Amino acid sequence: MFFELKNTDSSSAARAGVLHTDHGDIMTPIFMPVGTVGTVKGVQRRELEEDIHAQIILGNTYHLFLRPGTQILRQAGGLHRFEGWTRPILTDSGGYQVFSLTDIRKMTEEGVQFSSHIDGRKLMFTPESVMDIEREIGADIMMAFDECCPGTADKTYARQSMERTHRWLNRCIERFDSTDDLYGYKQHLFPIVQGCTYPDLRQEAAKRLRDLDRDGYAIGGLAVGEPTEVMYEMIDVVNDILPTNKPRYLMGVGTPWNILEGIARGVDMFDCVMPTRNGRNGQIFTWQGVMNMRNKKWEDDFTELDPTGTSFVDHSYTRAYVHHLIHAQEMLGLEILSIHNLAFYLELVRTAREHIVLGDYGNWAHAILPQIMHRC
Repeated sequence: MFFELKNTDSSSAARAGVLHTDHGDIMTPIFMPVGTVGTVKGVQRRELEEDIHAQIILGNTYHLFLRPGTQILRQAGGLHRFEGWTRPILTDSGGYQVFSLTDIRKMTEEGVQFSSHIDGRKLMFTPESVMDIEREIGADIMMAFDECCPGTADKTYARQSMERTHRWLNRCIERFDSTDDLYGYKQHLFPIVQGCTYPDLRQEAAKRLRDLDRDGYAIGGLAVGEPTEVMYEMIDVVNDILPTNKPRYLMGVGTPWNILEGIARGVDMFDCVMPTRNGRNGQIFTWQGVMNMRNKKWEDDFTELDPTGTSFVDHSYTRAYVHHLIHAQEMLGLEILSIHNLAFYLELVRTAREHIVLGDYGNWAHAILPQIMHRC
C-alpha cells in the first residue's frame, strides 16, 4: 500500500490522492460506510457497489470477535470472502466499543477485561490479541488498540490515557511486525493520535506517531462530547504535524458539514454510522439540506428526494411515497433512506475531490455549507 498525493487546494489544506491497496485503489478524500457486523445495515452488496459506489467499507473488531467469531472468519478465508466484498476493508480496534462499556469493563496496563453484551462472558482485549483478531478478520487496514479518552476528561487523565495508548501502540507494532498476513494480500497498521482536547498533548502524540513512519495515521478521540470548534482545532493541530505523504483518517466523524470542514483541514478518510442510523430514523441529507421524512409537509410532495443530486440512481422514489412507507412501517422506506444517505455522502466527497483538483475547494465548500446544513 502506498499513498499518492495528486492535488492540493489553493485556498485550503484540502488534498486529493490515491490510496493503493491489494484490493484496489481508493480515491481520496473518501467516506467509508460502516459495516459493523459484516454488513452495512440494510444495504445489499450490489447496492454498495453499483448505487453507492463505495470504494472501501469498515468492519468492527469488537462485534466481529463476538459474532460470528474469528474461527468462522478464518474458515471462510477472512471477512472479504465471508461477506463477498472484493474491495478494501478497514477494521477499527474495538477500543471505542470496549471503553463505552463503562459499567462492565476493567482497564489495566495489560489490556481491558470486559463482559460480552451478548451473553455476559468475561473476555480480555490486549494489544497483542487485538492485532491477532484483526489479522484473522483480514482487514486491509488495521487500527492499533487505543484508549478512547472522553472529550470532557481533565488534562491529568488525558495525559495518562495518551501515554497508555502509546505503550499499547508499541506492543501493537511489535506483534504486527512479527506476524504474517494471513490471506495472501498485504495488511497495514495505522496508529491513532489521541490527546483529548489539549493542543500540547495532541502535538506530542502526533510527533511521536509521525516518527514511527507507518503507512497511515488515524485521528481518534474526537466527536465524543467536545464542542465542534474544538474538534476542528484539534484536527488543525494534528495535521500540521502528520506527514503529508501518508493518508490521514478522522475516526467516527460525522455530518456532511463535519466532513467538508475536515477535508479543508487536510483529512483524507472518514467514517460514521450517521448515514444509515439517521436514515433508519427517517432523516436524510440532501444538497438542499436536512429533511425529516416523517414530517407531514412531505405527505403530498411528489418531487424526488433530492432533485439536484445524482447520488441515488432510482429517481422514481418521491418524498410523498417515502413518507408513506415510513408511516406504514414498511422496511423499504428505511432502506431507501439509508441508501440515499450513503450515496449522498459518497457523491459529496467525489464532488469535493473535483473541486480540489480544480483548485477552488475552499471557495466551493464555503458556499455550499449553509445549503447542506439547512433544515428543510
